[in-house]
Order: sequence, then C-alpha cells, then structure tokens
Amino acid sequence: MNKFKTYIILVAAVFAVYSCDSILDTEPQQSISEDLALNNSDNVKAVLVGAYNEFSDADVWGGLMQMQPDLLADEGDVNWTGTYEQPRQIFLKEIQVDNSFVADAWVDSYSTINTVNNVLSAIDVVNAGDQDRVRGEALFIRGSLYFELARQFGKAWNDGDPSSNLAVPLVTTPTTSINEESEIPRNTVQEIYNQAISDLTEAKNLLPPTNSVYATTYAASAMLARIYLQQGDYANAAAEANRVIESGEFTLVPNYADVFNNSNANTSEDIFAIQVTSQDGGNSLHTFYASQGNGGRGDIEIQQQHLDKYESGDDRLDLFYADGEGTRSGKWQDQYGNVLVIRLAEMYLIRAESNFRTGTQVGPNTPGQDLTIIRERVNLGPNLTPTLQDILDERYVELAFEGHFLHDKKRLEQDVGSLSWNSPDLVYPVPLREINANDALTQNDGYGGSN
Repeated sequence: MNKFKTYIILVAAVFAVYSCDSILDTEPQQSISEDLALNNSDNVKAVLVGAYNEFSDADVWGGLMQMQPDLLADEGDVNWTGTYEQPRQIFLKEIQVDNSFVADAWVDSYSTINTVNNVLSAIDVVNAGDQDRVRGEALFIRGSLYFELARQFGKAWNDGDPSSNLAVPLVTTPTTSINEESEIPRNTVQEIYNQAISDLTEAKNLLPPTNSVYATTYAASAMLARIYLQQGDYANAAAEANRVIESGEFTLVPNYADVFNNSNANTSEDIFAIQVTSQDGGNSLHTFYASQGNGGRGDIEIQQQHLDKYESGDDRLDLFYADGEGTRSGKWQDQYGNVLVIRLAEMYLIRAESNFRTGTQVGPNTPGQDLTIIRERVNLGPNLTPTLQDILDERYVELAFEGHFLHDKKRLEQDVGSLSWNSPDLVYPVPLREINANDALTQNDGYGGSN
C-alpha cells in the first residue's frame, strides 16, 4: 500500500474514533489530538484530502449544517414527521443541551479544524510549487467552518455587541495532547468572524481560479461575500460577489432542475460543492428531504404555505413532488447527488441586494438586471425596478432548503413565529459533553449548565 493511501486511511480512522457518541468520550472537542506523521509533501497533501473528507461529513457540509438551521427557522413552511428526536427538538425550538446532532456539528467541525491546523503547521515540507494551493485550501476549510460555527453557536453579528458576545473557542494550532492548557474559553463573535475573514482572504490570494472539485480563489470570494452580507457590510459583499460573477468561470445552468442531483461532477453554476459517490461522502439532505421511494426517509414535508410563495408559472415549482404521504423538495432526490455549498445564483442575489442597499453599482448590472437574470431562468418576467422586498423574496424561493433561512431571519431581524429574531432559543447550546469536559466553557443564555 502506498503512503498516500496509508495516510488517508489513518485520517479516516482518527475521524471515526473522534466522531464516537460514547458517553465515555469526554475530551473537549476543540482539542482533538492527532498523531499524524506530516514529514513529507505527499503525507501533508494526503491529510488535506482527509480534511476534505471530514468537511464533507453529513454532520458538517454534507447536509446537516444546512438542514438544521432551516428547521430551526421554520414557521410553517415544512413539517417534521421523522422519528429522530434530535431534529424534532430543533424543529420545535426546544433544543436540549445533550442533543447529539448539535454536539456532532461541534465535534466534527473541530476535528476538521484540527486536521487543517496540522496541515498548516507542516506547510514547509510541502513541495514549493504546491504550498500556496495546499495552504489556501486548508484556510478555506478552516475559515468556512469558523464562520458557520459562529452563526450557529453564537449570537447574530447584529445582536448586541459582537466584541463581547461569545461564539466558540478559537484554535489555530494543532492540539496533540489533552491537558489544562487545552481547556480554552469561547472567543467572541467578532474574533471568530475576524479569523474567518482573515483565513478566507488569504485563501483567495493563494488559490488558483480552477482546482478540480477543490476550493478555488472564487470559492473563497463567494464565502467572503456571504460573511460580509451577514455582517451588513454591503460594499464588500458586492465586491466579492462581483469578483465571482465577472470572473467568467461560472454560468447559470439553463434549466433550474438541472442544478441539483448531479453526481461525480460539478455543474457550471457550482462554485463549491461536496462530492458524493457510492464510496465516499454523504448527503444528509437527501436522507431527510427525499421520499422513501427515492431512498430517503421522507422526514420533511413541504407545506402549502411554502408553495404559495412562488409566482404562477415559476419553474421552481416543478421541482416539488408528491409521494402519497406529502410534498417533497426535489432538490435532494439523488442519494449520490452533490451537496451544493455555494452556487452562482446566490452571488447574483448578494450583488443585487448589496447594490440596492448602498445605492451604488458594483459590476455591470443594476439590481433589477441581476434579479431579472435569476427570474428569467425560471420562466418569470423581468423586474428591472425591484423593491428591496422583491429581492429578498426572490432570494427566499431561489435558495430554499439550502441552509439560508435562519441566518437571513437574523440578519434581517425578522421574528420566527412567536420568537424574537434574537431569541436564545434560536442559538444552539454549547454541547453538554463539552461543558463537562472543559471548565473554561460557559453555556449560552437560556440553557443553564445541564439539560
């Protein structure tokens, strides 16, 4: 067996051990030890591949990072009918501190972060011609994860003072042993956002424009556009989105339905997508959204309230289907379909909204022209003089069930049913296992220290 395969297997083994939900596993999961022999270029690059594997896990960007916040933000567009108690708690806004789905998001994210921290620590042994790309890919993974962890486990950027509100612990060096020094407290929302922006900005400057299915300079820009939009920094959001759009590397797929359920290859619209095959990767969006006839569990039923938000004649309606028990989203019908993380349509909508809010025009299009590009793809007429609400409504239906509902509710300060947009019930608890293992951690408001 060659060394490349050996170290992929080693990383997979480490991942399997530290994903365990055993009650005996009480190590603080921002401090996962990894005994990796990063002593030559091939080994480091193999471990980076392992980091992508962890990044694509079902509990991370393999689907639950998108599905769970959407369930938490729901106010009648879907119904959870599944038997799993953990997603039901999220759907009902009654999350317990021992919720294993929430804990897995934390555990698997920090496992991935520690893997890329190991890669970054050994960057000097990578072949000179590959160093920029390897470092850039590792930073893209870390920055993307820290941004998502901050959004889920910390208050929204616009909720009070991000320089004092707590998010998650910031770890940027490898942890190889567990001791008192491993017990670090949570950093602030601002500190985590700053780290994510720093990582992704450096990644943008290091990565190439094309890189097979791995992170590129434009994937980093797209993630930055998303971060800046979340912060309300519309000038930078427009600039990064415009950089992606005007690169010429991506085009909208002519038929909306063809954006989804693609296996083994990205479409022209995919800026970054998780690759799923019968041998690797997971698609938990398929698991929970797809009907049983399509190999899923059929746990999420789309309600008429959601369908009523589409205009008559909108081709996006054609992607919904009935299975005899309820209506399903057809975005995730294929078990081996890629999980879309960022696609070009989102960049058009970010540029349109940001330019509308600032009253400037970054790029060649007006907000109405960008909006019309999205509308005409789905057989709707132009809207060249939109209101802000028109743009937000288009964003809602275009990106539905792709992980944006909760984060948009918070940045727009829109309540979720009877809950205020900044309710503690709309923030994940720090997992109980982490509180028990790390005396430096404090719990989020409303959760106390136990369940």
